[in-house]
Amino acid sequence: MPFLGNRPAENYISYDVQHFTTSATTSYTLDHAVANENELRLVINNVVQQPGSSYAYSASGTSLTLTSATSATDTMYCVYLGKATSTVNPPSGSVGSSQLASDAVTTAKITDLNVTTAKIAADAITEAKIADDAVESEHLNDNVISGQTELATAPADTDEFLVSDAGTLKRIDYTHIKGLADTNTAIVKGWIKFNGTGATSIDGSYNVSSLTDNATGSYSINWSGATGATGSNHCTAGGGDLGGYNNDERVNVYNSGNNQTGVETWNGTTATDFSPVCAMTFGDGS
Repeated sequence: MPFLGNRPAENYISYDVQHFTTSATTSYTLDHAVANENELRLVINNVVQQPGSSYAYSASGTSLTLTSATSATDTMYCVYLGKATSTVNPPSGSVGSSQLASDAVTTAKITDLNVTTAKIAADAITEAKIADDAVESEHLNDNVISGQTELATAPADTDEFLVSDAGTLKRIDYTHIKGLADTNTAIVKGWIKFNGTGATSIDGSYNVSSLTDNATGSYSINWSGATGATGSNHCTAGGGDLGGYNNDERVNVYNSGNNQTGVETWNGTTATDFSPVCAMTFGDGS
């Protein structure tokens, strides 16, 4: 038969016949699977049988079940009615989205690892699609602050800190802030607490290189110029305690040199060792 345009795919139909070797049984195996007995015509001893489990036979898949057993002398065959011997395959690229039912493509029809990033729209993955604690640090760029790595040494000049500039988060190099403690005149450049009696000893200090016991009631505090940057223009305040209540306790604190403070402790007009003695110094680093 001639066709206009493309020739449609053909689905050939044939009538297949199967002959059985009978015996005293009700169960037989079919050569071809069927949906039910209505797809068969069964003939026993040249008599067409009525299909149905309430009648002569039933069938499902490749199982044929008779209502009554045959004998070895019976003849039996069946005819497969309307059995398809080929399938219709659509041409490549011919199935469009309109041919697919809504929600027809299931997970089982998608090959593993077959959904690539090209199939995911930009900004399409929402928070709900990310499991809790699922994003590891190895998936973050180096410029993301995660706190995973400890900085165990002093920052380099190019290391950056985060600061809030009137509510706007900004970054700043360490080189811009590392000298603030040295030049800020409102910051204590050094402090000391020491025992001035007997063998003089330092209880605690900051930016102190050494303490000198000059004589009874006379001490020299040597500030660390490298870190304290106190220089010669520094101002020191201090005090001490002789023990008990004494109206004549006096502590004199004065600059005695570059990065050095002199301390004198008196009980009235008598130079006397005190414990404890405390002092702190301010300066502009010059």
